[in-house]
Amino acid sequence: MFLEKTSDKTLSIFLALSAGVWGLYWLPLRTIEELGVSASWSVVLFNACPLLVLVPLLMFNYQQLKGLVGPTIFAGLIIGIAFTLYANGLLETTVARATLLYYLTPIWSTLLGVFWLSEPLTKARMIAIGVALLGLFLLLSNANSSNQPLNIGDLYSLLSGIFWAIGISILNRWAAIPIFPLMAFTFLATTLCSALTAELLPANPMPDLQTIKTALPAAAFWAMFIFVPSFFMIFRISQLLFPGRVGILTMTEAIVAIVSAAILIPEESMVLMQWVGAGAIVMAGLIEVLFGYSKNKADLITQGGVTAKGTLVDE
Repeated sequence: MFLEKTSDKTLSIFLALSAGVWGLYWLPLRTIEELGVSASWSVVLFNACPLLVLVPLLMFNYQQLKGLVGPTIFAGLIIGIAFTLYANGLLETTVARATLLYYLTPIWSTLLGVFWLSEPLTKARMIAIGVALLGLFLLLSNANSSNQPLNIGDLYSLLSGIFWAIGISILNRWAAIPIFPLMAFTFLATTLCSALTAELLPANPMPDLQTIKTALPAAAFWAMFIFVPSFFMIFRISQLLFPGRVGILTMTEAIVAIVSAAILIPEESMVLMQWVGAGAIVMAGLIEVLFGYSKNKADLITQGGVTAKGTLVDE
């Protein structure tokens, strides 16, 4: 496939751009909510739309899962939980704070990479993580949202980063997991977990059929034509790069989320120090791309003790 023959630097650029698209994740969720669908149920509706395409694809390509059913379902469940937590975090707290708490992910990704996948902890990566965290700190400093008390949305966002790091490590550990079945299980898990969450929250009544019909076109467009393609790129490239690098490069999502929120949501405007923090995050990504450790595709075949077919080998 094309991506397997692509250099790590080019893959890193593709990953950064695809993650940037997810910086707008808050926009369709709030748009759906404005159309009458309560907060948590907007997450359900958004993530249910791609299943119209992904479930049939899963049924016709089930043979791709031979020997990988367990890892694929497990990865889909963990990532689905991460998306459920993150989406609800975006709705329950400010976009800026939800994104920043989620993007402690590089810490969790690097720890998992070092202790589970034998990923080298290079000086460049340590510097990149330090610069990235400094950028996140500056982004949070002097923000109007930082003066608000912590709420359940902040907890959702923090936990979502941990679950996402675990999910990315699973993808790297079993690099042969087929992407479309993985996406089907992920959106299914997100839909079910989101529905359970919405059902448990009395302040979020289930929308009636007419409200669903009104919000469905917007939900389907954003989900199927904007986010599913970027999903594919993020998932596949996450199998080809180290989790630590993935965690750093996907910080472009934080940049897009905070900048777009600052432009479109008046109460989330940014001050100069926060713009400096955004620049620091971009710099961290550049450090990782230019000076971080790169593995060739031959290393990928047995990375973490997994063959190209996804079966365990002796380490």
